[in-house]
Amino acid sequence: MRRLRSALLLLPPLLLLLLLLLPSPAAPARPGFPARGSRGPGGSPGRRLAPGAGQPGGAGAAGFCKSRPLDLVFIIDSSRSVRPLEFTKVKTFVSRIIDTLDIGPADTRVAVVNYASTVNIEFHLQTHLDKPSLQRAVGQIAPLSTGTMSGLAIQTAMEKAFTVEAGARAPGSHIPKVAIIVTDGRPQDRVNEVAARARAAGIELYAVGVDRADRASLRMMASEPLDEHVFYVETYGVIEKLSSRFQETFCASDPCMLGTHGCQHVCVSDGNGRHHCECSQGYSLNADKKTCSAIDKCALNTHGCEHICVNDRAGSYHCECHEGYALKEDRKACAVQDQCALGTHGCQHICVNDRAGSYHCECYEGYSLNQDNKTCSVRDKCALGSHGCQHICVSDGAASYHCDCHTGFTLNEDKKTCSAIQEARSLISTKDACGCEATLAFQNKAVSYLQRLNTKIDDILEKLQANEYGQIHQ
Repeated sequence: MRRLRSALLLLPPLLLLLLLLLPSPAAPARPGFPARGSRGPGGSPGRRLAPGAGQPGGAGAAGFCKSRPLDLVFIIDSSRSVRPLEFTKVKTFVSRIIDTLDIGPADTRVAVVNYASTVNIEFHLQTHLDKPSLQRAVGQIAPLSTGTMSGLAIQTAMEKAFTVEAGARAPGSHIPKVAIIVTDGRPQDRVNEVAARARAAGIELYAVGVDRADRASLRMMASEPLDEHVFYVETYGVIEKLSSRFQETFCASDPCMLGTHGCQHVCVSDGNGRHHCECSQGYSLNADKKTCSAIDKCALNTHGCEHICVNDRAGSYHCECHEGYALKEDRKACAVQDQCALGTHGCQHICVNDRAGSYHCECYEGYSLNQDNKTCSVRDKCALGSHGCQHICVSDGAASYHCDCHTGFTLNEDKKTCSAIQEARSLISTKDACGCEATLAFQNKAVSYLQRLNTKIDDILEKLQANEYGQIHQ
């Protein structure tokens, strides 16, 4: 730095003035930063190198980070020792730092305290919540042009700028409170005591000294560690170069972009250098908050199965259908099927298809359906025609019966067949067993007639029985 200053002194005064008047190069635009880590192959967040990444001096730092949310107050010295052109350089320095920050109600809020022997709060933290209006307000600040009351300026910032009423976030929000004081002289008040109170109140103090600034006072004002909070430049002409240092200071590294997060599936940036891991659908985060395990996809109710979802291993599943339905080609929906045709109905006699893939069982004539709605029991055995009665079948209930005979006949011992009644024969033959031949002839004739009649009756009954049986089984 001293060699540079010596070289500048060798230039003609006119050329030196021209160099001072030339505007500094515009600060490079910061690459955008996504809220959620992008996914690379296999669902893991991809790594993206920003322009200049890997170059010395942290030139690519902005590619992997965004600014932390801050309540930031600039405390700028505009005493008589700061010339107008130099004060313009201070405002440019402030504007360049603002340009590297994410400004907004939920991001960084900025206030400016202007001081000399008096202190003036140019605008509060809640006044300008967007970058363009904030930078316009900085450009309109005018110098005060008297003493250097640095302690009073810090006290004013602590008591009036860093309050919730002025736009500072409440302590529970965990938003850091940061002050950057810029001065080129020696404080004219007890700055060390005030700075100590401010640090004790949780305000992080950065001290930037220029040219004639008292370095001991800078160290008394700044927070620890001093080598990270105290900056010094020899002229206002190079103060703008410190803006990149503050950009790196306020930059929160994003592990999701760097690929150092360790998340098995998805890394989600929470800002301020923080992140958390999430899992792909169908998985849940394990206790280590990094790895993922398969969960019950059926319980998620995202399976799409029309009837039944069945969990398989490794977080997969398949669909099934209710009885009477078959899975369609899409393996999700179900179609009605004919269970009677499948032969799986279990009906003892008859299966009848109903609508919507259901069915019911029925029984043949002479049978009734049992309580299981599947099997059948005999209801009228006489109606079945398999009773074996020679003359008459008489039902006694659901499954019993007995045989009976026509008039003039009696039931034989087999309880099935019938014989002519013997009394008819005895009436003819018992009165005069030894009577005349006419009586015997008549008796024989009557018996013969009765036998022929019985044979005809039997023939008629068999025909009637065969006809009745045929009608039942048609």
